Amino acid sequence: MPAAPSLPERSACSALAGTIQNYAWGSPHAIAELLGTPVTEQPQAELWLGAHPRGPGRLASGALLDEAITADPLDALGAEVSGRFDGRLPFLLKVLAAAKPLSIQAHPSLTEAIAGFERENNAGIAIDAPQRSFRDANHKPELICALTPFVALCGFRTVEATKRFVAGLGIAALDGLLAAQSDAEQDSDILARALEHLLTVDGEAAQELALAVASACASDRGSPEFAEERRWIAKVAESFPGDRGVAVALLLNLIVLQPGQALFLGAGNLHAYIEGTGVEIMANSDNVLRGGLTPKHIDIPMLLTAVDATPFDLSAGVQTPELVGGIARYDCPVPDFNLDRIEADAANGVDKVVITGSRAQILLCTQGNVTVNASEPGGALTALTLDCGEAAWIPAATTTVEIAGRGTVFNAYADG
Repeated sequence: MPAAPSLPERSACSALAGTIQNYAWGSPHAIAELLGTPVTEQPQAELWLGAHPRGPGRLASGALLDEAITADPLDALGAEVSGRFDGRLPFLLKVLAAAKPLSIQAHPSLTEAIAGFERENNAGIAIDAPQRSFRDANHKPELICALTPFVALCGFRTVEATKRFVAGLGIAALDGLLAAQSDAEQDSDILARALEHLLTVDGEAAQELALAVASACASDRGSPEFAEERRWIAKVAESFPGDRGVAVALLLNLIVLQPGQALFLGAGNLHAYIEGTGVEIMANSDNVLRGGLTPKHIDIPMLLTAVDATPFDLSAGVQTPELVGGIARYDCPVPDFNLDRIEADAANGVDKVVITGSRAQILLCTQGNVTVNASEPGGALTALTLDCGEAAWIPAATTTVEIAGRGTVFNAYADG
């Protein structure tokens, strides 16, 4: 039997090095600039900070975070979180840097993820197979917080608004796309039917429609009300000419988050990130159901099953929390994760921010420089300095964390 990995003696906090994912849509410079590392020609799409098996973080000792948590889940996560999430860290923190559009996608509910994971396992599809949709048995709600202006297509517009948008393009193939079948039919039913049509129309017809949409959006046709929507859809089409996802984009809200603003996406929210850099937190999952705008595996039947076509309320969806005592708290209505933005700045009257309570935490500094002082029962104290781009792991056994200096720190944690 192979020897168990040698793990370090635990401390109240440790530096945490993330794993970079080099997806084709990533920026070649944004993550490198954040980390202060040389810029390479290879796109760097995501920096993963967590314990997901496809890219666990590494502690200062050299141990992988997932191994350290498995060795002592009660110390790392606390009794409540460890029990609720089967001894696993329930969230994954990322820096996401998009230079090109991501796929049109949605994420499954927990029930759908469990069933889909079992179904693909029983079919003998390898976990790392490119045609796999469910790589784990978990849901993937997520929240994205902008570090730069961050552009996304997210959630369905109302039927009436989308009718105005589509009518202005003058594309005959879209006539009747949003017609109701009865006076009592809900927007969600009409939108779901429109989505299904656009995703399942014959391949040649889908390509012709996508090219027509791209041409119309690149022209001056249409109402000024949707000028920005047309501009961004035309830009998406440049990256994916003839892709059916270009026509699907007509159904979705255009959202431009400013730095500090955030957007929570629950199960079934159809979306595509287009451009920008942000801090993203999600349940510890890598399940993605794609419908277009990607060379990766597309699973239209599962996507149509998972999508929630209820119109998305932008006024309620975009979050701009106020700073209270140096902390801006984002609304994350799931038990898997929370995210706070901490602004430590003695010049503005916040010389330090104190976090009390025992909980598993990951800290990520995105601006400036801060000192982290973490204490545990018995009075032991660990001090750590975080420069821009550096992160720290704080186990639940820690009782108090003080963040001082001048900088911006994101605090990801699960309640326990």
